Amino acid sequence: MYIYDSVQKKKLPFEPIEENRVSLYVCGPTVYDDAHLGHARASLTFDLLSRTLKAHGYEVTMAKNFTDIDDKIIKKVKTTGKSMEEITSYYIERYLAEMEALGIQRADIEPKATESLDAIETMIQELLDKEIAYMISTGDIYFDTSKDTKYGTISNRIANDEESINRVEHNIEKRNPKDFALWKACKKEDNNCFDTAFCRGRPGWHIECSAMIEKYFQGNADYTIDIHGGGADLLFPHHENEAAQSRCATGHELAKYWMHNGFVQIDGEKMSKSLGNSFFLKDALKHYDGEVLRYYLNSVHYRNNFNFSEEDLRQSKKRLDKLYRLKKRIWPQKASLPNRLFKQSLLDAMADDLNISKALAAIDEMVAHTNELLDTNPKDKGLKKETLANILFIEELLGFGGKDPFFYFQIGIDHTLKTKIEILIKERIEAKENKDFARSDAIRNELTALGIHIMDTPDGTLWEKV
Repeated sequence: MYIYDSVQKKKLPFEPIEENRVSLYVCGPTVYDDAHLGHARASLTFDLLSRTLKAHGYEVTMAKNFTDIDDKIIKKVKTTGKSMEEITSYYIERYLAEMEALGIQRADIEPKATESLDAIETMIQELLDKEIAYMISTGDIYFDTSKDTKYGTISNRIANDEESINRVEHNIEKRNPKDFALWKACKKEDNNCFDTAFCRGRPGWHIECSAMIEKYFQGNADYTIDIHGGGADLLFPHHENEAAQSRCATGHELAKYWMHNGFVQIDGEKMSKSLGNSFFLKDALKHYDGEVLRYYLNSVHYRNNFNFSEEDLRQSKKRLDKLYRLKKRIWPQKASLPNRLFKQSLLDAMADDLNISKALAAIDEMVAHTNELLDTNPKDKGLKKETLANILFIEELLGFGGKDPFFYFQIGIDHTLKTKIEILIKERIEAKENKDFARSDAIRNELTALGIHIMDTPDGTLWEKV
């Protein structure tokens, strides 16, 4: 298996620290607002990675954190009058529900910053003891980047890079422009603070991930974890700073491989709240099923930027529809084993740095070929059993195709219309039983006008949204 390492900027053969076991840490959300499509894409990328690793026989332990103490959260506390716990619990719950709608498997470890304060304090104290961190007059504690000879090697940013310096907070007491906060002392009026041996305050953003990784994972003398992942925007300063403080505190590198997914763009611009073009996931889920969004957001290779377009999303759904139409054609059926060559083609594609385009092309080819065979021999039970097994493997590896095919084509119909459809179908059945074929045809025409296609089968009348 090969993965692209963001630090070395090339695909590398994947060789875990411990044979057949993989430790994976993904930076999760700061929980002060609803999740947007950028959050969704990052989660989908590493869900896809985790599924692929498991399909190749690895035992995966994945962690994804929640930043539940941050300046943005404090600001929300002040503007809403709600407690920090109320705000963060609400958005964590919403985030998890929306990720579930996308078919994203829960991480094995889901640490919160506020539940990791002992580990954070320990790491900061180690850096203070080594004189790699220093306290300024306000009580804030900073990491001295000049003490780390490898600083900049993760993001490949040079020390006097003006853009990089501008992304780090300014403070006249800092020794170096790129020095970053490990701990922020509280002002008297601040309530959301925590006691430590050095002073009352709250952690900086970067330290929490380093501390959590050290708390939950044990690597070897060279690395703590196998893979650290996140969005491309986290490469600097977040991941650079994580790597620096972990390296200096522990004496070994944080991660053996670094993986980053591309940005989500809307109309060619990076999606950003500051640009006013942040497309919340909750809004997309109002109009499209989570599996459709999953298929669409995963249809572009994870390292490429993704330009969100509703027209492209609709076209992507039509491609997924073809898989479900094949599933409907063989439904209901018991599965046998997937076709060996088809299964291997998917595994090989995903082993090549998650080559989703190649995997989807293999699925399209399987769908087209199977339909041709069924046209020739529609009662081939062996083919139907193998095809269902193929689709079940797609669902295991890529996370789509697992729904009842008839239910899939009813998604998007509200309760009122669904009730009306079911009443009309019942009336049509009664009309046919009474040999009132004119009424039966009239009801079919009425359903067609509603965008509903009906099918009379041995199991009854089935319907779908056209």
